Formats: sequence, structure tokens, C-alpha cells
Amino acid sequence: MTPRAPFRPLAVFGIPTVIALVTAVGLVAALLDDGVVDAVSWAALSVPVLTTVWCWRKRKR
Repeated sequence: MTPRAPFRPLAVFGIPTVIALVTAVGLVAALLDDGVVDAVSWAALSVPVLTTVWCWRKRKR
């Protein structure tokens, strides 16, 4: 039996954590102000949507 590699939480949860933080920043920015901050919120809130579309297009059928 070969020993298992150590579990690295950052390898599993790193990208989802970044997506969650960007989404939270977008939600807070949408509540704060108008103008440029609205553009920041739209950009931040589009990250999960674009990531999902990218993953669906990259998956093998």
C-alpha cells in the first residue's frame, strides 16, 4: 500500500472561495453607490456566470 498524499484544502476550496469573495464584493458594491460602483458590481457578479459557462464548454461529452 502506498501512503496517501496530504490533504490540501487550498487545492480543493481555493477557486470556489475566490469566486465567493468576488461575488460578495459585487453584492456589497451594488448596495453602496451608483455610477462606477455599479460597473464594478456588474463585473463582479458576472464572474460566477462566466465561470459556469466556461466550465460547461470545457467539459468532455
